[in-house]
Amino acid sequence: MSKQQPKILLAGGGTGGHLYPALAIADEIKKLAPSAEFLFVGTKGKIEARVVPQRGYPFRTIWVSGFHRRLTISNLLFPVKVVVALVQSFFLIRKFRPNIAVGTGGYVCGPVLWMASLLGVPVVLHESNSYPGVTTRMLSGKAAKVMTAFEQSKQWLKREDNVELVGTPTREILGMVSKEAGLEFFRLDATKKAVFVFGGSLGAASINNAVLSMLDELRAHSIQLIWQTGQSDYMRVRDAVGNPEGAWLGAFIDNMEHAYAAAEIVVSRAGALTIAELTRVGKPAILVPYPHAAADHQTVNARSLVDAGAAVMIKDSEVASMLKVELFGLLNDSKRQSDMAQSSKRLGKPDAGNVIAKKVLDFVQ
Repeated sequence: MSKQQPKILLAGGGTGGHLYPALAIADEIKKLAPSAEFLFVGTKGKIEARVVPQRGYPFRTIWVSGFHRRLTISNLLFPVKVVVALVQSFFLIRKFRPNIAVGTGGYVCGPVLWMASLLGVPVVLHESNSYPGVTTRMLSGKAAKVMTAFEQSKQWLKREDNVELVGTPTREILGMVSKEAGLEFFRLDATKKAVFVFGGSLGAASINNAVLSMLDELRAHSIQLIWQTGQSDYMRVRDAVGNPEGAWLGAFIDNMEHAYAAAEIVVSRAGALTIAELTRVGKPAILVPYPHAAADHQTVNARSLVDAGAAVMIKDSEVASMLKVELFGLLNDSKRQSDMAQSSKRLGKPDAGNVIAKKVLDFVQ
């Protein structure tokens, strides 16, 4: 197998924060090695099962799930699932015969990359969060390379000699869509301001509730919304909003590039992928870190933007009372918006995907 015709196995999913970096890496590898073959491995019923085939990549599933802290039937099945997932991974790898296996996080990575390492396939990991996930921590000692988005991540890993700071890969199309095209995509009024609200791929009830409480004032000031509620909260929010005049409302947005382009301000959680996307497009943001994230890593993520003057941070416990104050204060201050946008852009690492793709291909013999 030549370097120009590599076979790349990618595992990562469960959330957009794990999936989209993997897609960005694959897209960059395709540019460098157009004849490369890819196989994505994920789980049935999660975001990857819908998005990966849409993007034109081959996709296979294994039977695995995360381990919950409370007693559940899923937990009782966990040992069985691990064994089945390892067997499924063995046959997938033996059939595809990859030159390298790349993991971007999520429980699906565990059995796939563990089996890959046992079969002698080089393993490369990418970790977006400041506090690495369980799978990354577990596999870091077996990986040929671990690439991170935060310098402090290495303290949690089993080795430091294989760790390199590169940033989080994002899709090239981000920042390439005009504001006019973004507003037209969501059928919004080009003469009015728009705010993009989302809580990551799974949604955030606290942010949704805060926005619901200020809907009348937003409409009174002709502020439009692009509002991704998350799947679990969509019906509740839709019923509460009623007629969504001056707003686009949906459970999930596949075309994030249009949402970023249309909005003056973004209100969101502070996942690592969100931070990377915000800084790539240079968009002022109000960040509400998820309070139960491991090692409070979303607060660490948000702090990197706040300290640079690129974002405002509100605690989840204070979002109900503070979001309106911060949002209207920012909407009414165009100079501050401009300064924040410039500061955000300076933090961006738009070439992270290309850097990672080159390093992955370096391992192909």
